[in-house]
Amino acid sequence: MTEEATPRPNYDDVVRVRADQAIAPRPSARPPRIEAVARLAGVSPITVSRALRQPEKLTEETRRKVLEAVAHTGYESNPHARALRSGRSTLVAAFISNILSQPFGLAIQGLAAELEPEGYELMIGQTSYSYAKEVAMIRSLRSLRPAAVMFTGVIELEDNRQALRELSIPVVETWAYPRDPIDMLVGFSNVDAGAMAAEHLAARGYRRLGFIGRAGGRGALRLRGFRAAAERLGVTIAREVTVPEVIGIADGRAALRRLVEDGEQVEAVFCANDLLATGALIEARARGLSIPGDLAILGFGDNDAAAEIAPGLTTISIDAYSIGRRAGALLRERLAGVTPQRPQQAIDLALILRGSI
Repeated sequence: MTEEATPRPNYDDVVRVRADQAIAPRPSARPPRIEAVARLAGVSPITVSRALRQPEKLTEETRRKVLEAVAHTGYESNPHARALRSGRSTLVAAFISNILSQPFGLAIQGLAAELEPEGYELMIGQTSYSYAKEVAMIRSLRSLRPAAVMFTGVIELEDNRQALRELSIPVVETWAYPRDPIDMLVGFSNVDAGAMAAEHLAARGYRRLGFIGRAGGRGALRLRGFRAAAERLGVTIAREVTVPEVIGIADGRAALRRLVEDGEQVEAVFCANDLLATGALIEARARGLSIPGDLAILGFGDNDAAAEIAPGLTTISIDAYSIGRRAGALLRERLAGVTPQRPQQAIDLALILRGSI
């Protein structure tokens, strides 16, 4: 197994959109009531009120359940906001794109390693690559008033970017490398990742390539780099299969079925994350395809399954734990009143060679 490191990263030109362009308005929606929070948390409305006004009187487990229910519903409590403004919050909100993704879990572990010894507690939310969920969660921060917030991604909606700035708390975005982060950043160039994939496949002699990935967000950035490098190198992208979201391995299996059944000859496919790549590899073998003889597969992320699933998944690796740890260090410094020397940090990409190429 060998590793190839990337040079200084290029910027990701992240698309910025307004909420009215991405989310259908819901004029009849009513603000969530405390009873809805209580039902979700499995407690009484009185317990919800106590968790927000006198949290020291409840167990940590009960308080955490209530706060997670508040974040999920978007419930706002002005008395809670006043209480948090009057004291020092120990809550740090961490919003991840997919709770099943191992790299995101590793990043949260790294974040916790930096913050928990300082007395901070993490509250985890899942955005599921959904603008609507992202809006609801960021809205909930106005009432929760955490000490800081971290995202496994960058915020695309301009309304959300402005709402986070108005909170006047430390914010760390990750998993991309835009020119204009909200506050602090620990990321990598997704455009470079796509280019690295095309360059490696072309160097191995593959001339007809395929792509499987999300249609938006980081998937679109990786596809942009993949296309540009393929054109520069004179190789053909014969088939692109995009998916709206990635929940698990089944999405990769379904995407490979679409790729194979389309009829276009594809010699090698770049899957924009390892959940898709693992599913694609399983589906290819179920169809009796030889890997890499009939089809080479390249992933992104380097999760635990990549090394274990036969014949081994070649993938572009990132140090997810280090992303979380660096993000936590930046937040820890800011929360201690220190201005970080490097508020924007780049993580290297590395190509991990295994048997699927």
